[in-house]
Amino acid sequence: MRMTKLVGRRLKEEPRDAKTVSHKFLLRGGYMRMVSTGIYSLLPLGQRITAKIEQIIREEMNAIEGQEILMPVVLPAELWQESGRYDTVGPELLRFQDRNDKPMMLGMTHEEAVVHLARTELTSYKQLPAMLYQIQTKYRDEARARGGLIRCREFTMKDGYSFHVSQEDLEQYYERAHQAYENIFKRVGMNDVVSIEANSGMMGGKVSHEFIAIAECGEDTIILAEDGSYRANREIATAGWKFEKSSALALEKVHTPGQKSIEEVAQFLGVKPENTGKAVFYQNAQTQQLVFAVIRGDFEVNEAKLQNIVKATELKFADDDAIRAAGCEPGYASPMSIDSQKVLIVIDRSVAESSNLVVGANEPDYHYKNFNFERDINAENIIVDDIATVRAGDPAPTTGVPLTLSRGIEVGNIFQLGTRYSEAMNCSYLDKNGKAMPLVMGCYGIGVGRAMASVIEQNYDDYGPKWPITIAPYHVHICALDLKKEGIVEVSEKLYTELQNAGLEVLLDDRGEKAGFMFNDADLIGVPFRVIVGARNLAEGKVELKRRGEKDSQLIEITEAVDTLKYLVKTEFAKYDNRG
Repeated sequence: MRMTKLVGRRLKEEPRDAKTVSHKFLLRGGYMRMVSTGIYSLLPLGQRITAKIEQIIREEMNAIEGQEILMPVVLPAELWQESGRYDTVGPELLRFQDRNDKPMMLGMTHEEAVVHLARTELTSYKQLPAMLYQIQTKYRDEARARGGLIRCREFTMKDGYSFHVSQEDLEQYYERAHQAYENIFKRVGMNDVVSIEANSGMMGGKVSHEFIAIAECGEDTIILAEDGSYRANREIATAGWKFEKSSALALEKVHTPGQKSIEEVAQFLGVKPENTGKAVFYQNAQTQQLVFAVIRGDFEVNEAKLQNIVKATELKFADDDAIRAAGCEPGYASPMSIDSQKVLIVIDRSVAESSNLVVGANEPDYHYKNFNFERDINAENIIVDDIATVRAGDPAPTTGVPLTLSRGIEVGNIFQLGTRYSEAMNCSYLDKNGKAMPLVMGCYGIGVGRAMASVIEQNYDDYGPKWPITIAPYHVHICALDLKKEGIVEVSEKLYTELQNAGLEVLLDDRGEKAGFMFNDADLIGVPFRVIVGARNLAEGKVELKRRGEKDSQLIEITEAVDTLKYLVKTEFAKYDNRG
C-alpha cells in the first residue's frame, strides 16, 4: 500500500474526549472514527489489524475442533423469553418491535440462538462433543461507553459454544479451550494476560474464568497472591482471614448521641473499627425485598458476592423509609430483634466469627457493646457467608502470603454453563440407551476490537503503538526521503516490489513529506520495521533499518535488504507462537 492512496488521516492533536492510550492512538493514527457514542467505523489500518486477530482466533478454534457458523444479530424476543433472560437483563439489552409488532432484540450474546440451532442439529450422543463458534457483531446498550473500543456499544466478538454428554466431558474440553485462549493472547501480542476465577453473572453456570490483560486503564480489579498461588476477580475473591473469638462479655446498651458512622462510633467509644459491626441496607431492584448486610467495621461489602448469595440480578441502596418500614433505625441499625420475614439478613463471617462487637441498638443515639452473633441472634432464615471485599495485604486463602491488587482489561471469558440453557429451552440429545438428556454446555468469548485496544495498552510509547508483528497492519514501512534526489524513487520502488514478492506486507510512504512529518506518521502507524531511503546513505549503497520503538538504527546494504527483512520478520513471528 502507498501512503498517497491510504485512506485515514493522522491527527496531530489529541482527541479531546479520549482518555485511554488506545483510544487516543486509534483515533490519531487513523485506525477508526466515531459515528456515535460507543459506535465506530474501522478504517483500513484498523480493519487489517482486526482481520489478523480474527484469523488467529479461527486457527486456534479450529485446532480444538471448532466449526464456524454465523448467527443473526437481530433475534426474536421469544428465544430469550424461553431461557428466562429477557425480563431479567436490564436496558443494556436493546429491545424493539418490527413492523408487524413482533418483539425483537439485538443480540449482545448468543446462547439462546445457538441452543435454538442445536435443538435441530445435535440430536445424538454420536455427534458429541461439538464446538460451534462465530465472529459476529454484537450490540450492548452501555450506559457509560468509554475507552474507545474497550467499552463500546457495537462490537465484534468471537463467541463459541461447546456441547457435551456430561459435566466430565465439558471439564476436559474446558481445559483445551483454556489453552487455546492462552495461545490466542500470546499470538496477538498481549505480553501480560492472567487467567482468573470469575463471577458468572448473567451468563449462569458455576465455573468461569476471565482472561485479564494487565493495564492501568482497566475497569477490572484482580487479586493476585505474591507467590502466584491464587488469582481471582475482585467480585469473587476471598482471603484467608482468621477471626479470633474470646469469652462473651455482657451485652451493654450505651448512649452514642449523633454518632452514626463507623469512624464516629469507634472514636466516641474508644474502640477500633474492627471491633464494630457495620450495617448496610440494599433492596432487590426487581422484588424490592430489603437486604440487611452486616459486616465488621473495617471491611466493605462486596456487592457482587452479596448479589449472588441473595440471587438478585441487581441491588440498589435502600432509602431510609424502606429501612424504617422493616423496623430498623438508619444509622443505628442492629441485626438483633429484626423480623426476618420483612428483611433478608446476611451476616459476614467477620461478624459471625468475632466476639464482643459494637452494633446499633435500633434506637436513635444508642448502640450495643459486646454483641456476639451466636448468643444475641435468634432470628430464622439468616444467611452467614463471605460478603467481604478483599484488600491489598490480606492473606491469600491458599498459602497466606499477601494479596496484591492490579488493574486490568477483560479480553476473554470462558464459562461452564452446564444445563442452564438446554433445560430451560428443551434442548436434548438421545444417549446410548435412547433416553433424552439435556446437552451440557460451555461458552467461550473474545472481544476482537477490545483485543486490538488492549494490545496497544501494553505496547506503546509516547509517539504511538508498537504493533506486534503478528497483527501489525504491515510488516515493513518504507520511508522515501528527498524524492527529487537521484535514485530515491527507483530504489524505494524496487524495494517495495521485491519485499512484496518475498511475501512481506509493505507500506510505502511516497508522499514526499519532510522527514519529521513522515517519521511522526510512521510512529502512529506503528509498523515493526522501518526502512529509510535517503540520499546520503544511498550514495554509499545503503539504507537505514530501524525497529519501531528502538532508538538506535543500523545501515544495511541495499542488496541485502530483502533477505535481512525476510529473516527479521520470520524471527519476530516465531516469538509469538507457542504451538510447537
